[in-house]
Amino acid sequence: MELIRNFCVIAHIDHGKSTLSDRLLEFTKTIADRDMQAQALDDMDLERERGITIKAHAIQLNYEHTNGKKYIFNLIDTPGHVDFSYEVSRSIAACEGALLLVDATQGIQAQTISNLYLAIEHNLEIIPVLNKIDMESAMIDEVSEQIIVLIGCKKEDIIHASGKTGIGVPELMTAIVERIPAPKGNPEGPLQALIFDSVFNSFRGIIVYYRILNGILRKADKIKFVNTGASYEAEEVGVLKMNLMPKTQINCGDVGYIITGIKEAKEVKVGDTITHLLNPCKEGIKGFEDVKPMVFAGIYPIENEYFEDLRDSLEKLQLNDSSLVYEPETSIALGFGFRCGFLGMLHLEIIQERLSREFNQEVITTVPNVSYKAETTKGELLIINTPNDLPEPNHLEYVEEPFIRAQIITKPDYIGTIIKLCMDKRGILTKQNYLTTERVELNFDMPLAEIVFDFYDRLKSSTRGYASFDYHPLDYRKSDIIKMDIKLNGDNVDALSALVHRTKAETVGRRMCEKLKELLPKHQFVIAIQAAIGGKVIARETISAIRKDVTAKCYGGDISRKRKLLEKQKEGKKKMRQIGSVEVPQKAFLDVLKLSD
Repeated sequence: MELIRNFCVIAHIDHGKSTLSDRLLEFTKTIADRDMQAQALDDMDLERERGITIKAHAIQLNYEHTNGKKYIFNLIDTPGHVDFSYEVSRSIAACEGALLLVDATQGIQAQTISNLYLAIEHNLEIIPVLNKIDMESAMIDEVSEQIIVLIGCKKEDIIHASGKTGIGVPELMTAIVERIPAPKGNPEGPLQALIFDSVFNSFRGIIVYYRILNGILRKADKIKFVNTGASYEAEEVGVLKMNLMPKTQINCGDVGYIITGIKEAKEVKVGDTITHLLNPCKEGIKGFEDVKPMVFAGIYPIENEYFEDLRDSLEKLQLNDSSLVYEPETSIALGFGFRCGFLGMLHLEIIQERLSREFNQEVITTVPNVSYKAETTKGELLIINTPNDLPEPNHLEYVEEPFIRAQIITKPDYIGTIIKLCMDKRGILTKQNYLTTERVELNFDMPLAEIVFDFYDRLKSSTRGYASFDYHPLDYRKSDIIKMDIKLNGDNVDALSALVHRTKAETVGRRMCEKLKELLPKHQFVIAIQAAIGGKVIARETISAIRKDVTAKCYGGDISRKRKLLEKQKEGKKKMRQIGSVEVPQKAFLDVLKLSD
């Protein structure tokens, strides 16, 4: 155990975690030169294209130190985007140390601080690394000062590195050996292993990744999952190199994988404890909670006959992404589909993209919304995930909406614009703190619903990309939330219903009607688009009918002949309007989603 080091790499999005991990793989010869590619640990096409890490990746490196000892490094590369911070928290729980990466050209940003606090809570040893020092725009002294103020280290503790050129990698290796403590644990005690991830393999079933805290796990052991109570046989155990490497046993303090032939995702809970069936540990490892989805949206197949295919696709996706939550639901406009819970809008986008690429499923997504709490006049407490769940106003006592604590780090020049943007989104400024003369931290309490759509994009554009944003859930607070319906010729289109704050209802309703007027094709009859709250219409647009020129064949003659033809046409249109249905094309659903407040 003295020769094992478990650590993760944490940083803000785009500060170079995956690139630095590539250099560590090269330096330790874990990956052959001919197999090397950028973002070697990111195995999804989507991750490479967007240049982001979506899933945490674990790998074992072998390193021979200058003192002649051979060390085993278990490295976990984590995502940087705020939507995937649950992946970071899982990785941190399996480690003793963390490399805190800061981009020398950008300085400390919101996610850097948020991940640092997570690591400190778990008593991890922090090694500060100043990355991208080879770039011309690197502000080495200034950013070093920021790191010293943030974590209270000495200047010589900061390792200067470059993920691109490999500068500083040998020094980093030495620091990992000398500063990160070896894992503690009792190899003789009952087995106690923490599950921190799982992946689905179509041939082998679910492969579970774990970190052993006490005891030893051998091949063919009878094991039990403490929280689910299910027992299995360890068909194969091993360590995580670029490919899975089978071993006869995994020792205390090490990270490895186990294959038991499990096919059901529900049987494996991340954060569960693995122990022996005959000699179990007294209690499971604490400090893990289920992932709570923040944003909800309906996902429907374009044709109803593809409903079962969509169900299979979502099941398989859930095996690789345990944070995806879904349940069946029906809609009058869209037929059968699923109500899905996501961690944020990027997560929703990624799931849509993966459905399309990996399973060839083209889907319609309804307006995303957050989860509200409501109390009826009878005193019942309800969880409101869809606009249709909200009781009628006369049965409703109050509605509570989720609030978040938003942390924004920016330059002092943009304070005014950011405060205005957050106030528009019903935010309350709770703290303003100068980290340095050139960096200021602003904290706001804001409704989650206000940041779901376009807040991040607007923040980036109004500060020219100089603001970083991070948030975490706070609590539920009473709010004046109402249901807004969109009607086409008097019929509700339930997929376009939304829960909005009363002060915003008129603006959102007007903009949705205008957008639909642009997007809906003309029919042979007039279409009235209305936004309504209960029985009160708050906005309206009209799409005129396509008209055939029925008087074209009349040359001259009496006007009454023309009038008769026009009256006949008018009657026909009236009748058509009563029996004709308005088709809403898929593009209209998707474009209405992109409405910004």
